Amino acid sequence: MHVVLIEDDEKIGGFVSQGLKQEGHVVSWARQGDEGLALAVDPAADLAIVDVMLPGKDGLSIIRELREKKCAIPVIILSARADVEDRVRGLETGADDYLTKPFSFAELLARVSALMRRASPRGAAPLQLEFEDLTLDVVTRRAHRAGRAIDLQTKEFALLEYFMRNPDRVLSKTMILQHVWDYHFDPQTNVVDVLVSRLRSKIDRDFSKKLVQTIRGVGYVLRAEA
Repeated sequence: MHVVLIEDDEKIGGFVSQGLKQEGHVVSWARQGDEGLALAVDPAADLAIVDVMLPGKDGLSIIRELREKKCAIPVIILSARADVEDRVRGLETGADDYLTKPFSFAELLARVSALMRRASPRGAAPLQLEFEDLTLDVVTRRAHRAGRAIDLQTKEFALLEYFMRNPDRVLSKTMILQHVWDYHFDPQTNVVDVLVSRLRSKIDRDFSKKLVQTIRGVGYVLRAEA
């Protein structure tokens, strides 16, 4: 699942981001409101975790704009404001859940899972992805091509899921870094190239039709070779 985390506190953001990644999720972490809103409206996003007090656009404004844009992505507010009035205001603005700080990560994870189980059709991203003869089950975390099982490591799985949720869309190295690692690497680093090469060796090497294409100077795209 692709989670958008909008949190300016480095300690809390790092803790939540790392925990979600260890559970197998892809995390895009924004430290400012405007950046977070842009990530949350992306069709590839499945759920947003939003702090209220943020640099730039505040959390409630983000949620309000999401709903005004008819974006039904599930939203969990994560805030130090624990008054009943604050919780009511957050839910009335359009949030689906409200968790106060400090919190247990186990409880946050349980709320994330519960939200996704009852998510609207927009929020509930497909759990079985297909492209050509390639399939990916995001629940069992199993991949197959032409019926042949493919063993994927965590980062390979996250990259393949990102590709399969965005077929025929060219993904830049920066986009891949943000979605798979959420680190602010120099875009010139070769970690993306190395990961793409590893993924290719597993899904393309033994097949005549190649699916992962390089767009020189731009990035990569999941596209059936002509």
